[in-house]
Amino acid sequence: MAKEKKVEQITDMETDFAQWFTDVCTKAELVDYSGVKGLFILRPYGYAIWENIMGILDRMFKETGHQNVSMPLLIPESLLQKEKDHVEGFAPECAWVTVGGSEPLPERLCIRPTSETLFCDHWSHVVHSWRDLPCLYNQWCSVLRWEKTTRPFLRGREFLWQEGHTLHETEEEARTETLQMLEIYADCCENYLAMPVIRGNKTEKEKFAGAVNTYTIECMMHDRKALQSGTSHYFGDGFTRAFNISFADRTNKLAYPHQTSWGMSTRVIGGLIMTHGDNNGLVLPPRVAPIQVIVLPIAAHKPGVTEKAEELVSRLKAAGIRAKGDFSDNSPGWKFAEWEMKGVPLRIEIGPKDMEKGQCVAVRRDNGEKIAVALDELDTAVPALLDAVQQGLFDKAKANLDSHTYTASTPEEVKQYVEGDGGFVKTMWCGDTACELAMKERAGVSSRCIPFRQEHLGDVCPVCGKPAKHMIIWGVAY
Repeated sequence: MAKEKKVEQITDMETDFAQWFTDVCTKAELVDYSGVKGLFILRPYGYAIWENIMGILDRMFKETGHQNVSMPLLIPESLLQKEKDHVEGFAPECAWVTVGGSEPLPERLCIRPTSETLFCDHWSHVVHSWRDLPCLYNQWCSVLRWEKTTRPFLRGREFLWQEGHTLHETEEEARTETLQMLEIYADCCENYLAMPVIRGNKTEKEKFAGAVNTYTIECMMHDRKALQSGTSHYFGDGFTRAFNISFADRTNKLAYPHQTSWGMSTRVIGGLIMTHGDNNGLVLPPRVAPIQVIVLPIAAHKPGVTEKAEELVSRLKAAGIRAKGDFSDNSPGWKFAEWEMKGVPLRIEIGPKDMEKGQCVAVRRDNGEKIAVALDELDTAVPALLDAVQQGLFDKAKANLDSHTYTASTPEEVKQYVEGDGGFVKTMWCGDTACELAMKERAGVSSRCIPFRQEHLGDVCPVCGKPAKHMIIWGVAY
């Protein structure tokens, strides 16, 4: 008799959260390591999650008038140098091509870490009049940033993302665009990934290189660390002046357009894992799960069981559900553990006794609850259960965020909270970068954002004692 295959075991998150995360990434078959450090292979199951996220975002982008384009991979060094702040911000992470074939290149070419300069160069050729605006562009691509420390999804040297770039006639229109796109990211995270977010403005120190304002959505992971999950930037006319992008305005005077950019990457898959996962592996929200329902025949050798399971799969697919049947010869116990590790939101079991009763058994991945479902109600009961799993995951993540968000009035209190149970800490702040740096040194945290929803927690900055300008959120981040 052949030895039964064993399900891969993962490290308990309470023992070693970092190792737990790596185990889930590899053993749930999301990624594999390539021959180059920091360049990960996105396996079919991992890529299927990204495809679903791409589909959601792409639809939202197109509904708001954006078009997909494709820019080159390589950026001439002279082009990159045109925007001083931008190039200085990315210089340590740039990778360079210096040889083409066997010949040295006359100019170094940067492998894109982001594409602002390429879009600006293109716009300088095609934008001439206010009638050419707005330019609402997005591209799906990979970028390369030579990170020193790498981890799957969270910090790779090459990663997949979308980067939106837009050009507008007025500052008001550009700022509206910036906030609209941030709200799209928040919608994607909260309503599809079941990840509650805090919307806010990055500090001057933390904003994107070359931006006037950077807006962010910050999410809390299971270990109470922060993950910046999407950003949207307002550039003003800094890039357009540097690249001489000008147009004849409505009074036929020369003007410079206002620019934005915004991006979300495969990093959110890391966020998905760390927000919902447990010691059995992945827990996927139904709206982005590649397989929403796995159907398992129990006692498959009994007459009619496999056929009934196949029928259920067909019915679920016809109802628009991403369903799959596991008809392998592995034991039910092995199958339970395998599909739990892969985070499938709902498991349907069907065996001889269930068939006699005209029912199947549905098992929720998020809480393990077992529900008897009448076979003639399958088409309506399963979508309702998937909605319940989706909402349950959001509610659990929101409870984690709310119960681990604290208020403090001194750096010592901030440090006490983050070194205790961990989480986000709200304080007032004077707006001075020196106090931001001092908080990092004294409490071991970075500023996450100045939330749009402000609260009055006091009148003075906890670091310097001067009058406070904002309420700010601090935390330890990935």
